Amino acid sequence: MAFDIDLIKKVYADLPGKVAEAREKLGKPLTLTEKILYTHLHPESPLRQYGRGKDYVFFQPDRVAMQDATAQMALLQFMMAGRDNVAVPSTVHCDHLILAEDGADEDLARANDQNREVYDFLSTVSDKYGLGFWKPGAGIIHQIVLENYAFPGGMMIGTDSHTPNAGGLGMVAIGVGGADAVDVMAGMPWELKMPKVIGVKLTGKLSGWTSSKDVILKVAGILTVKGGTGAIVEYFGEGARNLSCTGKGTICNMGAEIGATTSTFGYDEAMSRYLKATDRTEVAELADGIAEHLTGDDECYANPEKYFDRVIEIDLSTLEPHINGPYTPDRAFPISEFAAAVDKFEFPPVLEVGLIGSCTNSSYEDLDRAASLARQAKQKGLKVKSEFTVTPGSEQIRFTVQRDGILDTFEEIGGVVLANACGPCIGQWARHTDDPERANSILTSFNRNFAKRNDGNPQTRGFVASPEIVTAMAISGSMKFNPLTDTLTNERGEEVRLDPPTGVELPPKGFDVGDAGYQDPAEDGSGIEVKVDPSSDRLQLLDPFKPIQSDQVQDMRVLIKAKGKCTTDHISMAGPWLTYRGHLENISQNCLIGAINAYNEKTNEVINYVTDEYMAVPDSATTYRDNGIGQIVVGEENYGEGSSREHAAMEPRFLGVHAVLVKSFARIHETNLKKQGMLALTFVNPDDYEKVRQDDKVSLTDFAAMAPGRNLTVKLDHADGTSDTFEVAHTYNQAQIDWVSAGSALNKIRQELTA
Repeated sequence: MAFDIDLIKKVYADLPGKVAEAREKLGKPLTLTEKILYTHLHPESPLRQYGRGKDYVFFQPDRVAMQDATAQMALLQFMMAGRDNVAVPSTVHCDHLILAEDGADEDLARANDQNREVYDFLSTVSDKYGLGFWKPGAGIIHQIVLENYAFPGGMMIGTDSHTPNAGGLGMVAIGVGGADAVDVMAGMPWELKMPKVIGVKLTGKLSGWTSSKDVILKVAGILTVKGGTGAIVEYFGEGARNLSCTGKGTICNMGAEIGATTSTFGYDEAMSRYLKATDRTEVAELADGIAEHLTGDDECYANPEKYFDRVIEIDLSTLEPHINGPYTPDRAFPISEFAAAVDKFEFPPVLEVGLIGSCTNSSYEDLDRAASLARQAKQKGLKVKSEFTVTPGSEQIRFTVQRDGILDTFEEIGGVVLANACGPCIGQWARHTDDPERANSILTSFNRNFAKRNDGNPQTRGFVASPEIVTAMAISGSMKFNPLTDTLTNERGEEVRLDPPTGVELPPKGFDVGDAGYQDPAEDGSGIEVKVDPSSDRLQLLDPFKPIQSDQVQDMRVLIKAKGKCTTDHISMAGPWLTYRGHLENISQNCLIGAINAYNEKTNEVINYVTDEYMAVPDSATTYRDNGIGQIVVGEENYGEGSSREHAAMEPRFLGVHAVLVKSFARIHETNLKKQGMLALTFVNPDDYEKVRQDDKVSLTDFAAMAPGRNLTVKLDHADGTSDTFEVAHTYNQAQIDWVSAGSALNKIRQELTA
């Protein structure tokens, strides 16, 4: 069925007029990105030309989605906002807390038992405040959104960095922190710096072993993990129209790995087919009626260099399958070069585990194509030589592929079907290994492969590829196998070759599901009481943060100077720490424990100048905080890359860190720091990073005069009596400076709603 149909009807009724008005006001043809952004302006941002990458703009998203790990903190904050109900359609999805260990049934039963307190809390809060609730086992948030809520031309935010998955259905869908979700659910304007627009022109058509996943693996290799920062990526061209809707979703999903604000595609026949197949014919018919407004103007695509900030062109007909990694999703290798890379870089050559599915690649098409290889393996006397797991993206997908025999096919060659949840993709994986510290290789069809992300082992080399390539290589058991050219020896001693995978875009018998796992909120939640046990170690009501005062940013101590890549996984690990995502005090015990200390090249070991002893990072922070000493964190490029988890901002804030000073930020993390009333600063001269010593006292000498567009001054007082002074930049506008003055954006919201 079509959720929120009245909202969609209103958006589509207003869209043609709004697009025409925007085109006239801006005086030029519009990209799809511009059409969606300019038709979702909040009244506080009147229609005019906004500078890409320069102007902050207020928007009105159509909906909000949250997964269970981030929803806990988001809803704990929303409970403090003073509203009786959410202002826009909003949903909660229980997908992150299910540990993959034994198989779908056993893992789901265990999760329901172990996480009952959290699930009951989320269900009750959803009931009280009018949110739709998707139960554990219903599926991964992004797949559920694509199947039920995404609609062409819409705008949504979600508390997960892979929210852009909905761009596969022509949305502008942006990953945010929980405080941003609170803004929108509270009916406040949502702020974003007007993104730049990168155009990716796709020509030709995929064939053979190449899939949609290879498009984004190629783009990641071109743009790197920060090349899309501050930009929306818009795909267009004949090649884009030749892709399935779910294939487009895969590309948009993994756009988070290039730092992009989001990615999107124009409305086309593939999207119409998918809407109809997922019981949303009414939405498809409405979209068909205004199709010209749900894609970029012809002139933009005919002369893209005039209308996009950067243009990339990829010929799908010549694109090779890719494998990206390890440790970073932008280290891209065409399959023809990968075997040599295994030797050159001494990657462990045995493939220990192949994992397919997840929010990125678990569509019917993905699983059907991978299953075609499994069927071949059975027919040709082959079985998987690597451990092999399959993670369906939703109960609807699982039910349908079970009905059609696809899951049986995987199990017949040795595959294990896991629960409809994030599982190994986010470290929720009880991996079967005899040595959790052994150097080894795994290959997934997921999206991220940071060190320790999947299984906690820093020696695991995680690589990312399409489900087809993962399946073929799991059959071979070798990281050096090239299924396009190499043969395998079967159990009869015969040399056999795998034929290219085949599969259908949509299930021939249609989608089906027994219980999708959805729960409507109560019609009237006013009488529902949300209880949080004060003795709980998993949930904790929040106290408002206090504003940072000028004297607190004088003589700060360096909590840690992080060296190299410092992602949100380094700042606030997932895996077993997901248990404490609703308890700020407990989750703060993982703060920055994965970051590499530049002064000793170790993790979770820093000097504390109250005790003059080395401590774990959270312990050192607590010691400084409890002694009234302010702290600063120093880092390098793209600090906070990765997940949208706002815990990576709330934890240092809770532990007494007042400022984070880095060479550059990932977008979401910078915003999260601002939302929590912290100072997110960047070196004007990146070389000044080298001047920061571990025994420094660090002062922001002119914090009291902080103003938009005005740099601040850092003074380093070294222990040897010398000092250094240099400028640091910030991107705060006046409203964001007001968040700092209030203690957090949530404090400011509460003040305004109760005024």
